[in-house]
Amino acid sequence: MVGGNAFTRVATAAAAFVVATSTISLTHAFYLPGVAPTDYIDSQQVPLMVNALTPGSDADLRSIIPYDYYNPFFNFCQPKEGKQAQSESLGSILFGDRIWDSPYEINMLQPMKCVKLCTQELKTDQSKFINNRIRENYAINWLIDGLPAAHLRPGTGKDQDKQIYAIGFPLGVNVAKEAPKLNNHYEITIEYHHNKQRDKSRVVGVTVEPLSIENAQLGVERCGTGDLEQIPGMYLSDERTTSVTYSYSVTWKEVDTAWATRWDKYLLVGEPRIHWFSLVNSIIIVLFLTGMVAMILLRALHKDISRYNQDEAQEDFQEDFGWKLVHGDVFRPPPYPMLLSIIVGNGSQMFWMASVTILFAALGFLSPSNRGALGTVMIVFYMFFGVVAGFVSARLYKMFGGEAWKRNVIGTALLFPAIIFGAFFALNFFLIGAKSSGAVPFGTMLGLIALWFLVSTPLSVIGSYLGFQRPKLETPVRANQIPRQIPDQVFYLRPIPSMMIGGILPFGAIFIELYFILNSIWFHKIYYVFGFLFLVFGILILTCAEVTILMCYFHLCAEDYHWWWRAFFTSGASAIYIYLYSIMYYFTTLQIKSFTSTVLYFGWTAIMSLIFFVLSGAIGFFSTYMFVKKIYGSIKID
Repeated sequence: MVGGNAFTRVATAAAAFVVATSTISLTHAFYLPGVAPTDYIDSQQVPLMVNALTPGSDADLRSIIPYDYYNPFFNFCQPKEGKQAQSESLGSILFGDRIWDSPYEINMLQPMKCVKLCTQELKTDQSKFINNRIRENYAINWLIDGLPAAHLRPGTGKDQDKQIYAIGFPLGVNVAKEAPKLNNHYEITIEYHHNKQRDKSRVVGVTVEPLSIENAQLGVERCGTGDLEQIPGMYLSDERTTSVTYSYSVTWKEVDTAWATRWDKYLLVGEPRIHWFSLVNSIIIVLFLTGMVAMILLRALHKDISRYNQDEAQEDFQEDFGWKLVHGDVFRPPPYPMLLSIIVGNGSQMFWMASVTILFAALGFLSPSNRGALGTVMIVFYMFFGVVAGFVSARLYKMFGGEAWKRNVIGTALLFPAIIFGAFFALNFFLIGAKSSGAVPFGTMLGLIALWFLVSTPLSVIGSYLGFQRPKLETPVRANQIPRQIPDQVFYLRPIPSMMIGGILPFGAIFIELYFILNSIWFHKIYYVFGFLFLVFGILILTCAEVTILMCYFHLCAEDYHWWWRAFFTSGASAIYIYLYSIMYYFTTLQIKSFTSTVLYFGWTAIMSLIFFVLSGAIGFFSTYMFVKKIYGSIKID
């Protein structure tokens, strides 16, 4: 599920729960030992939990604001003993999950027909609220034995003859130019696998067919006849109080599906060829760049280095040319060394967090049954990799000759997290104003601040201490006292054009997979093809490294030695294209019209783009640093 805090699903880029197989047509869930199955005996109660309502996953998206199931405006039936919240993980809360118990009474293998749940009186303001949510295609989300209730819809493409499990089911029926109808009767079908030896059963599937019935008594009389759809629907009046009766039926269906593979029907890939096309597209880009690097850089550099070293051995003086001309300036400290070291340090932290998280998910350690596991793991790894941020930042700042080490330590631990948390905190006020369940509770906010200051900050300080204690990184060439004048550059080698040219290639390697990630975030789908994402992430690393090295070589040959910041921005500029793509996605795919949803969408997208900016920028920076250090360490310098 995705709440208003959707950026936590994509901090790297966003969420998956199982390993993609080589055919990727079907995925088998991997469950950790702590996620044990529940065995039910005949007539044992099977609890039904309710979760927040979210915009539907198979219709136009017109809002991104989730609402609590027991929001007073919905006025759904509540348990007689009072509602009770279920314990949730940190990641689940940040995802917008708000899980409660429910008044539905379901017993194992006991069918039920048109059981009246309760009758609620809906006032005009409640009716208007519900009608607006139906028009925005909101879906109800239930959980039975950890499985989300789904509704069946026709497949597309190769799967058009199949019934696809779409998580959640519609709050009502929205017909163009007609008043919406509220679904107040639920036909619940629970699939189970029976173990004859142990005489126990396990839940392996849940589907719900919602119906709109105006006359509850008539619905009871016709229940089981298959004629419920012929009864007039339940319309909510905006002018008077409307009485609504909620009811449900339960049907049990025995299947051969094993408990370990019960998530397969939820995780069926509709168009696996698109993922393969994305991967092939990315590989082509990498092969192109690798060929460019091999042919232009390695060949040219090998000849250049051999020629320079031969010239040094000759008695006659030979004038330097090409990239060797700037050997006395190439390792000159960059402007704003403090800021550069801080953001590269934080980019390194994000890189390791994303890498380890994707690796864990690709190996199958994150089960969809464990709600919020991905978000929790990301936060934990981000906190613990604070030591990487401090260490990298300190090492770079010391290499640049910086002396304000206290400011560096504080800036590394606080600057970038403060920007992210500040934006997160500001957007949370919009969710609070909309009375959304996605608003992070005050206690959770305090918990995040405690993790920041009690875990991440101390680890960052420890990393900085270790970094400053290490010897200074030595460069192969000393910088001249007087900077060399840089000649006029051709248009495509000027700072902004070169960065935009370099940034488009990493974006091109990931943009198809980015489409699926955005669909997962905003349409509340489970993104789980981490096998593909793992490969695409590796291709992204290679692309960022190669394109940055390539552009740096061209700059050095043009006698432009200002490469420190440019190396970071060249690969980091791909985040600009991601944000531009999200703008196009907003206008072409989404149908959002409300101001709050628009602010939340562009706010979370900006946060995700900023995270990607520092992550990809750090990759380009270190790749270029190793390249420059290697080539200038290979020639003889007087």
